[in-house]
Amino acid sequence: MVHEPRANALLRGHEGAVGSLYHAAISGRLHHGWLLAGPPGIGKATLAFRFARWLLEGAETPDLFVPEISPVFRRVAAGTHPDLFTVERRINAKTEKLQSEIVVATIQEASAFMRLTPAEGGWRVVIIDGAEDMNTNAANALLKLLEEPPPRAILLLATSAPGRLLPTIRSRCRMLPMAPLGETEMHELLKDYAPELDFAARERLIELAEGSIGTALSLAAEGGIALAELVDEALDAPVAPARAQAIADTVARTVDGADKFETFFSLLRGRLAARTRAAARAGRGGNLAAEVSLWQEFGKMEREVIGLNLDKRAAVVVALTQLHRS
Repeated sequence: MVHEPRANALLRGHEGAVGSLYHAAISGRLHHGWLLAGPPGIGKATLAFRFARWLLEGAETPDLFVPEISPVFRRVAAGTHPDLFTVERRINAKTEKLQSEIVVATIQEASAFMRLTPAEGGWRVVIIDGAEDMNTNAANALLKLLEEPPPRAILLLATSAPGRLLPTIRSRCRMLPMAPLGETEMHELLKDYAPELDFAARERLIELAEGSIGTALSLAAEGGIALAELVDEALDAPVAPARAQAIADTVARTVDGADKFETFFSLLRGRLAARTRAAARAGRGGNLAAEVSLWQEFGKMEREVIGLNLDKRAAVVVALTQLHRS
């Protein structure tokens, strides 16, 4: 079973990041802002909540472990700990839809929270999950907080795109780079989270996920292996019109709530990027510019189809047609 990061006691890999946080804390020189940066789905938020629990527990374990039976663990998992505040995109009360960005009001709440005296005499911790989603006003509000941090308070920013943050925010945080997981860690996590998968399926998911356990589990849930085979077929040779229609029907079909369209386009763009990188490393100039343009075009197509609720089948057929154009 996969738990949300706030309730996840399992963390594999990232020993360097864990050690950096541990040594900073026990030295008594814990910086007030940390930027946990790395690809999506590798455990950034899981580590942020792990460290928050450790601080709030007052633990001393070098691996930042707090047992699940701990009252602190349980309250963090339930979102009820008085000294922990989480910032992320929220549901808009009027539209009942997920906000497209983190807004200034949420950061202002976090700022007010951090300036309070810790309820339990220890630390106040704010975790910003998806910090790159802050809009301009929210980012400026966060910057003010980083410029005048209150005592016994710490900000943990998890981001997959640190370049989208204000340079002044990055400069006021301690950067904690987190790399994709290794093959061994990926195998172990897939055994833990998806024990029904056989070795061959795990191997294929690890290849596709490129070190992201979150991506691997999403692919497993959304038929990613079968979709990857369709992507390989389309990349290997031109697809006949009838076959393109059949592939489009499969991709556009929603089964058990899983949106295969986004998964298909993610895999398609990922394989295009990998192929382009491999050609560049091998010194094969060829049509690199054309492939980069195609990668960008597919990204724009995906965003427009999802954002404007356009015909997914038609988009897949168009993409398959463009793959082998001269």
